[in-house]
Amino acid sequence: MTSISPATPWHARSRSNGNHRQSTNLTQSGRNNSKPFPSFTIKSLNPTTTATGGRRISQCRHLRGVWRNAVVPDVLRGSGRAGQDAHGKLIIDALEGGGVRTDHVNEISQVPTGHAVVMLQSDGQNSIIIVGGANMCGWPDDLDNTDLEIVKNAGIVLLQREIPDSINIQVAKAARSAGVPVILDAGGMDAPVPVELLKHVDILSPNESELARLTGMQTESFEQISLAVAKCHKLGVKEVLVKLGGRGSVLFIEGFIEGKEPIKQGIIEAEKVLDTTGIGDTFTAAYAVAFVEGKSKAECLRFAAAAASLCVRVKGAIPSMPHRKAVLDLLQSV
Repeated sequence: MTSISPATPWHARSRSNGNHRQSTNLTQSGRNNSKPFPSFTIKSLNPTTTATGGRRISQCRHLRGVWRNAVVPDVLRGSGRAGQDAHGKLIIDALEGGGVRTDHVNEISQVPTGHAVVMLQSDGQNSIIIVGGANMCGWPDDLDNTDLEIVKNAGIVLLQREIPDSINIQVAKAARSAGVPVILDAGGMDAPVPVELLKHVDILSPNESELARLTGMQTESFEQISLAVAKCHKLGVKEVLVKLGGRGSVLFIEGFIEGKEPIKQGIIEAEKVLDTTGIGDTFTAAYAVAFVEGKSKAECLRFAAAAASLCVRVKGAIPSMPHRKAVLDLLQSV
């Protein structure tokens, strides 16, 4: 395969596949009015619901949804691990139902499928507990050449931290060697990100709390966020896309302290926020789609903001993922 230079405009590239190194989690959610404290039990206000989800399933499904009818041809591959159990079957069915190729999603017999427990507040905010399962235990020490060749021929690679860092490092290195951009969503494990991984990431996408955890710095004000981002740049990350919740998002480009201004994007208001589960996944996935289509950075942020606005209007990590037409319709109306 021919290596395509990162300087080549994305809309001119022949490789427009998306490759997604994913976690495959089942999501269970229950609604309550208060957050749990140590030695404190709370009751769900509605029956617990079970649905396919997980950070990378959500992003895979959303990538496929907003890529439909795009100007670039699309083949979206998900790569991950699931247990040989009922939950694993649900997950694979959900991916295939969303048009995601699952030939690189392997079923592991020794470990159950990973799952996430979502504690949903009455205002739509949430807290999530992740149980890694097969996502963290079912990987080989070294990825085979078939996997790495798929990475090298992708249009973009989207990583997250619900699978081992060692796998992410191998994928990021392979992508970098072929000039394929890498986005790392910082959600997932709360351990420090290895410098070896950050050096091969083009765009790091944390929210405020993840940025604080990764850098050990406060992120309450914009000035504090800027200083924390500067630390990420020193570790080798070229661009940092920070998700600010109700305050929107901001993209910091390496060298912003020397005069490159961050690019800010406000939220696109939703009439009613029902569920914020999956909003960060939706935002990052939509940004990736706009990026690979050759849109400007400001256009990428706006496209992602529209997708996120639609996401919070629907309950559930998967059902809330909007399709491309809905995103474009919203952008035309605001």
